[in-house]
Amino acid sequence: MAKKKTKFICQECGYESAKWMGKCPACGTWNKMVEEIEPASTGRRGAFAHSQGASAAVAKATPITAIETTSEPRITTDMQELNRVLGGGVVRGSLVLIGGDPGIGKSTLLLQVSAQLAKKEHSVLYISGEESMRQTKLRADRLGVTSENLNVYAETNLEEISRTIEGMSPGFVIVDSIQTIYHPEITSAPGSVSQVRECTAELMRIAKTKGIAIFIVGHVTKEGSIAGPRLLEHMVDTVLYFEGERHHTYRILRAVKNRFGSTNEMGIFEMKEFGLEEVENPSEIFLEERSQGASGSTVVASMEGTRPVLVEIQALISPTSFGNPRRMATGIDHNRVSLLMAVLEKRVGMLLQNQDAYLKVAGGVKLDEPAIDLAVAVSIASSFRDKPTRASDCIIGEVGLTGEVRRVSRIEQRVQEAAKLGFERVILPENNLGGWTEPSGIQLVGVSSVSQALQAVLGG
Repeated sequence: MAKKKTKFICQECGYESAKWMGKCPACGTWNKMVEEIEPASTGRRGAFAHSQGASAAVAKATPITAIETTSEPRITTDMQELNRVLGGGVVRGSLVLIGGDPGIGKSTLLLQVSAQLAKKEHSVLYISGEESMRQTKLRADRLGVTSENLNVYAETNLEEISRTIEGMSPGFVIVDSIQTIYHPEITSAPGSVSQVRECTAELMRIAKTKGIAIFIVGHVTKEGSIAGPRLLEHMVDTVLYFEGERHHTYRILRAVKNRFGSTNEMGIFEMKEFGLEEVENPSEIFLEERSQGASGSTVVASMEGTRPVLVEIQALISPTSFGNPRRMATGIDHNRVSLLMAVLEKRVGMLLQNQDAYLKVAGGVKLDEPAIDLAVAVSIASSFRDKPTRASDCIIGEVGLTGEVRRVSRIEQRVQEAAKLGFERVILPENNLGGWTEPSGIQLVGVSSVSQALQAVLGG
């Protein structure tokens, strides 16, 4: 009997080695090398080659001008927030990966989406690898999901799943979750790098050759990234993260990668007793608990994809008790906070080098666009001087290293969103004034420097 060969595979990046190593030379993580038995040469690769033989036989190089394309419309769901994040709807033949913390609502979201697609006469196959069919039915009853076009299949064997998909030819497939699916010809345990990689590759082949849109659920590690190799995110067409606190009702669906749309889109949902509901006006949600008359609080109109969202930025500046002051930021880049504090010291004359700084974006939103710079600077100055800002002010602008306030994009949409929510004044870059229709009922104050902005907001 031939001796079985083994190899060690990094569970983070998929690096393979003939011997065990404490530190992976590819990704640098420690204690992630796991021993796996190498499959026989005529094993799974032969099976995959056989399954792909028909398409491989007809494949050939073709001039791009000779390729015929048809403009197939996207399939839209009843959730406009999901349609926006996907880039306008579901694309046929796409492979979408949804990741999130346990219990955040991934299965609930996909079960609701399955019901909506089934009601539009689309055949949907919901594959559950974590729950039995009765458990899935109980959750469906709670959500009010009933449709003859929605089929539930409890299976973890990839070969059985492939046969079922080939026989049914559904329009949509939900796989919950990819870490529970296994290929019987691979000796490693479900959820390992080899299993996740090969199972995703087979699902991708089915999606591309059959034109079936497949949604797969991915577990998330303690660091917040999707479990399994990074190759998993490169293989799929779209990567969505479902974020939020389990003890709060609001959830944020964010696109991290999207081959068919923008990666800056964000959808807001609220978890209720009978499932997830869309939040049509997220700005009101982020501002509903804002304190009146408190220093260090400002409101900025940030663009999340094609949608303007008004969020509150809070700053707390206090004298430090240590030799080196602390700089902590939640929802904002730490380096940007340090840069803006240096601008306030050099250009405005604020002595911040002996002050601890704590900044936060209320609501758990992450902001990374330059238009929030001026609001962050005003928040820091307001807390440092202990002067509250006006609750009816909205601040927009990018700050340069010389203290100038630079123009931002889509100013008209930002101002209109502020006017819709009842703000009375908008502080914006002077170069953004003019060239567009200003809404009535709101005052626009153009500034060209940080000093002018502080004079307009704080009176000095």
